[in-house]
Amino acid sequence: MSDTKNENVDTQLGRKLGLWAAVAIAVGTTVGSGIFASIGDVAGAAGSAVITILAFLVGGIINIPANLVYAELATAYPEDGGQYVYFREAGLRPLAFWCGWISFWATDPPSISIMALAIVNYLAYFVKIPDLTLRFIATGLVIIFMIVHLRSVEGGGKFQTFITAFKILPFVILVGMGLFFLNGSYYAAAPATGKKLGGLIALLAGISATTWSFDGMGAVCYMTGEIKEPKKTMPRALIVSVLTITVLYVALSFVVTGLVPFKQLAGSSAPIAEAAANIPLIGKMGGTVVAIMAIIVIIGSLSSCIMFQPRIEYAMARDGLWFPIFGKVHEKWATPYVSILIQCGYAIILIFASNFTNLLGYFTLVALIKNFMTFSMIFVLRKKKSGYDPLWRMPAGYFMAGVAMFMTATLIASTFAWAPAQGLIAAVVSVATAVPAYYFFEHKYGIKKRSE
Repeated sequence: MSDTKNENVDTQLGRKLGLWAAVAIAVGTTVGSGIFASIGDVAGAAGSAVITILAFLVGGIINIPANLVYAELATAYPEDGGQYVYFREAGLRPLAFWCGWISFWATDPPSISIMALAIVNYLAYFVKIPDLTLRFIATGLVIIFMIVHLRSVEGGGKFQTFITAFKILPFVILVGMGLFFLNGSYYAAAPATGKKLGGLIALLAGISATTWSFDGMGAVCYMTGEIKEPKKTMPRALIVSVLTITVLYVALSFVVTGLVPFKQLAGSSAPIAEAAANIPLIGKMGGTVVAIMAIIVIIGSLSSCIMFQPRIEYAMARDGLWFPIFGKVHEKWATPYVSILIQCGYAIILIFASNFTNLLGYFTLVALIKNFMTFSMIFVLRKKKSGYDPLWRMPAGYFMAGVAMFMTATLIASTFAWAPAQGLIAAVVSVATAVPAYYFFEHKYGIKKRSE
């Protein structure tokens, strides 16, 4: 890193986020709308209540390796940019650019749009609102959280910590109330799938169905350059996050499977709503309660994405692989304000240009491919003779990375079952457009930047 960067306030971000802000980013990104349907999907795959609960437990445990990989990589390169930085440091500059390229065009702003649209879809549960009006409300939500994270990374971190704690609270209340009304016979019910799967095979099927529910904890790595004491904070934040989410999901699955008959639960698209409806104190208000819970939960995820995602374009701009204006830091607010503004602006365009299902289909496959390659970087970086000196090393590194890659590969395969066309289109287009774009940025900005 050249000295000229340190002299220029426009290229600096300070370390202002502590452990709990880091945990809030990881947990806030991971626990989203998916959990409201995933328990039913896992139950359908697992075939019984007990195996459904075990699937979430084991699913959380085997996602620990992914977080350990992220922890090692983040402490090896404690700077903003996340996956982009790891590819770059592995000597794969074109691949690093592709990572950032698809993050901007295919994953990050679309995820903001998806969450904003999901929130207003739940709002429509209460009041019948025209589609165009819903899109304007979604736009307003993006603008509000954009302003929050533009004005201060510390303020944004405090807000993210608050909203993450607030989004977990309804689940805790639901679990606490539900424990008094469980039906023990539901746990002993015969398999509802009719497939007569063996215990281990059923468990593996259930675990596979949980994998998407645990994805997203690596989001905090995008902001490693703004985390205090990254050597201590990053490993702790990533481990605390996966343990917190695992406990939450296991508790939820335990209560839901004890409140809803398994034949009804398996494959249900609204398992938490059905569980809430079977709690006498909630009863007919179950749908309303769950809609409110969903709005709170997804707001936390939307805020998190707007906070961390613009950091990758900021990092790329500093390396000469993106438009230099994205590397600007506001003199007063100390945030990458241009990157935040442009990314949110693009997300708003997507709100009006597409629908929820299409956005989700385009988003998923390329995001998973990017994650898979990130985990594989351990095999490349650990073999470097110099330049790789992580402040914290995970135990059984290659094995852990292999488990993380296997779980991601499972998700990649499952994606083709529901959105093959959109995912393939996004993957092909991203590669076809990234090649000429890489040579443009490299020759226009990159060569000059490295010579400074």
